[in-house]
Amino acid sequence: MKSSRSFLLVLSLAGLAAAVTVPARAQGIHVGVRPALTTVAPGATVNLEVDVTQAGTAFNAFTLVVSYDPSALTLLPASPITNQDGCLMTGGCSSVCGVTFNNFSYAADSLIAYVSLLCNGDSLTGPGQIYKLQFQASNTAQVTNVHVRAAQFYQAGCFVGPVFTDDAQVGIGTALGVDPASSRALRLVALPNPSSGPLAFDVASPADGAQSLDVLDLSGRLVRHLEQGWRAKGARRIAWDGTNEAGTRLPAGVYLVRLRAAGRALETRVVLIR
Repeated sequence: MKSSRSFLLVLSLAGLAAAVTVPARAQGIHVGVRPALTTVAPGATVNLEVDVTQAGTAFNAFTLVVSYDPSALTLLPASPITNQDGCLMTGGCSSVCGVTFNNFSYAADSLIAYVSLLCNGDSLTGPGQIYKLQFQASNTAQVTNVHVRAAQFYQAGCFVGPVFTDDAQVGIGTALGVDPASSRALRLVALPNPSSGPLAFDVASPADGAQSLDVLDLSGRLVRHLEQGWRAKGARRIAWDGTNEAGTRLPAGVYLVRLRAAGRALETRVVLIR
């Protein structure tokens, strides 16, 4: 009888454990320059950010080495440099104290940033923005890359990882995500970008079917449904007046625009200037 009771207790505990859902976290740290694809006019300002793209290993400091082509992009450092700290580090989109130590240097073709939380016991797992970058695009139409050359993360002074990185591609006066020879082309281009007024999105899908175009804030909250429903394949232009669902004019800032079509998704960021 005692053996049977023990067996039933084990089964009960096993069932209880199975009923508890633990949120999945990625192994290591996934970090990338975002948006992964962006198009700007020649001579325009390019706003990029470095994000931890999914929940993973906890950290409280990092070092980034980011490189770029100086013939295409000129870095515009913020003043003070702490303005380059992302909202995950400053507490703007996390629960940390927001006090940081920031060591930054740069050359014509690269930058090095070390940022550490000065918060006793605080750590982060992502996802979210950890660093902000601004560049001036050249006046020559071209496609260029912003590359995470190296990234190290720390927790209480110890290295944590592994670290997985993604780069970004910037089209200066050249649309990205477009292959004219391919029937699989999916396109999303915002013009003008940045914009101080209304703007439009050039959208193309290679297939008929359900499509949606949404504007979100940088925390991922929906701001405006621009289009949703069945659409024929091909190209079209969708206007946006810079307002939210209630028709209220949005404040200046960076917004994420997401196209879903042909079973895939494409994202870009737009900058509203007021």
